[in-house]
Amino acid sequence: MTATAPLAAATEPVGAAAPAVASSALGRRPWGAPRAASRTSLIGVAPFLVYTGVFLLLPTLLVVVGAFFTRQGVFTTSGFERLFSPASITIFWTSTWLSVVTAVLGAIIGAVVAYALSTSPANSIGRRVFTAFNSVLAQFGGVMLAFAFVATIGTNGMLTRFLQGAAGFQVDSGFLSSVPGLVAVYLYFQVPLMVSVFLPAVDGIRKEWRDATVMLGGSSFVYWFRVAGPLLAPSFLGSVLLLFANSFSAFATAAALISQQTIIVPMEIEAALRNENTAGLESYAQALALGMIVVVAIVMSLYALLQKRSSRWLSR
Repeated sequence: MTATAPLAAATEPVGAAAPAVASSALGRRPWGAPRAASRTSLIGVAPFLVYTGVFLLLPTLLVVVGAFFTRQGVFTTSGFERLFSPASITIFWTSTWLSVVTAVLGAIIGAVVAYALSTSPANSIGRRVFTAFNSVLAQFGGVMLAFAFVATIGTNGMLTRFLQGAAGFQVDSGFLSSVPGLVAVYLYFQVPLMVSVFLPAVDGIRKEWRDATVMLGGSSFVYWFRVAGPLLAPSFLGSVLLLFANSFSAFATAAALISQQTIIVPMEIEAALRNENTAGLESYAQALALGMIVVVAIVMSLYALLQKRSSRWLSR
């Protein structure tokens, strides 16, 4: 019995260490590993969080405070009283109408171009060149775009003179400074943006799905309205919302084309900030900016929800 007791004592630690060995063999992490990994990921995200806080959250907070308080720190609602005046509501309606029209037209034209581009080989030179050129056009705006249109279809533009000399057709001198003129100008960068954001969704449509529809006796109409259409609908609607937000917040192009009046919200903000005849318009400008923030925030929240839904099948 005295001989077996040491043997049992010697074998006991081996049995106790077996779970630890098995746990190590299974590749389980130590208790502190998740905390270390979370700290490392937090350090990596820290620059982005700082950037977002300084350039997004802080300006938004300043706009909210400025909409309700004057520079002297006095609470005021004069900005919101002007915001809900008939003139301001008309400006918001014009901005909304302009954004909706350019978003819908840009989405339809861009979707057709994206589908035509998706039929070409992914690694072809033509598609690469077109994609690169399209990315440049999507960012082409501001004073450069305004000058390009003025030089083309302005009062003394090249196309204006050509049409007048060849066909006797006179382009309206105030076309570019009107809402229809802004629609034509905005489409110049709305369509390329639609192609850029909608092309991945079109590329996600598999050829096998169309072949399966044909094998089951379905026509092209059935394929687009029963298979491809429902799959592309979330991405298409999300792209429309993105184009709406892009048009709603555009300023430089319209400001370069229109100088005698304010027909969209960003131009009204500029006019309120530069006005030296009427005092107390700073809170009105901040209220306008807050209204734009609310509209864009709602639109982008809906866009995020639609993108989350469309990514379910795009990631498969």
